[in-house]
Amino acid sequence: MRDVAIIGIGQTPVGEHWDTSLRALAADAIRAALDDVPVRSVDALYVGNAYGAPISSQSQLGALLADFAGLDGIEAFTVEAAEASGGAALRTGYLAVASGAVETALVLGVEKSSDMVGTARTGARGVSLDADYEAVHGVTLPALAALLMRRYMEDYGVELSAFENFSINAHANGSKNANAMFRNQLKPGGFARAPMIADPVTLFDGAPDADGAAAVILTSAERAVDLVAQPIYISGSAAATDTLALHERSDLLWLNAVHLSTQRAFQQAGISQSDVSLFELHDAFTILSALSLEAAGFAARGEGWRTASDSQIGLTGSLPISTFGGLKSRGNPVGATGVYQAVEAALQLRGAAGANQVENARVALIQSVGGIGSTAITHVLRA
Repeated sequence: MRDVAIIGIGQTPVGEHWDTSLRALAADAIRAALDDVPVRSVDALYVGNAYGAPISSQSQLGALLADFAGLDGIEAFTVEAAEASGGAALRTGYLAVASGAVETALVLGVEKSSDMVGTARTGARGVSLDADYEAVHGVTLPALAALLMRRYMEDYGVELSAFENFSINAHANGSKNANAMFRNQLKPGGFARAPMIADPVTLFDGAPDADGAAAVILTSAERAVDLVAQPIYISGSAAATDTLALHERSDLLWLNAVHLSTQRAFQQAGISQSDVSLFELHDAFTILSALSLEAAGFAARGEGWRTASDSQIGLTGSLPISTFGGLKSRGNPVGATGVYQAVEAALQLRGAAGANQVENARVALIQSVGGIGSTAITHVLRA
């Protein structure tokens, strides 16, 4: 297996792009990534997308986007793993280059959530849940997150306000990110008073669905040093799964897929938690942030919320998370989130994160989670 590096990155602003199509968003991100490197062509395009078919009425995104971006004839297809689709596409590109089957791969994440609104979008997103035992009964992702959050609060004696610093931190960082959907800051105390979505999940808890596209270009590490001044190396890549339906898990408050994928990525990279400079986790809901910190080994069970309350997660803290706003403030372009994480981590490791820069960032952990922990895909990036 060859070592793999990220040599080019590109992204579009995250938001509700009513006047821009899915293919146009994708093409903008592809052009930005190609403009970032001295290469004009790639051998393969791997597209991370979750809901192109049910929301945008479009599948076969590989062929569509390769054609629209002027990459005629290349290998191109879509990779789907619900909200972890971007991370899955990155792992697909990594494996293709590492194996030697592909010399240069373009990994793209794209989602156009605003192609459907209201309850129709909620129903469309239900396809990533268990159709026979969850979605058919009207269960939604916020409802499942609420069940987990209520159980966590009960088992560990935690009040709702204990989770607010996850959102406060995300918005503090997102306020500095020109590509973020929401650049407002949250005041202490507002989290628990926000409108209730699915008790106890409030409006300031869950990440907003959004439109966006991000892209990275991968090649072998050996070739990368001749192409760019600052290659970003992928030193660990791993994926794991858990049950799709929440009720089938033996331990509701343990994200086993997160645990397994993190440990496998760490083992491959030869690092431990203490080596990580920053962690771009999947903060679709604050309960997922707390549980992910625990399953990834950064906090003891029942103590993940303390990482936020003790101010460890800020840009100057011991474990910065959501450094560009995360899903909560930057916005959640669903199948593209994993690629946005790679772009943001690459900026940190290049020392090009501007006002969002983590000082002396050398190792970044990025993690995409599909559903409520059903799929977890973890990458370790090094400067």
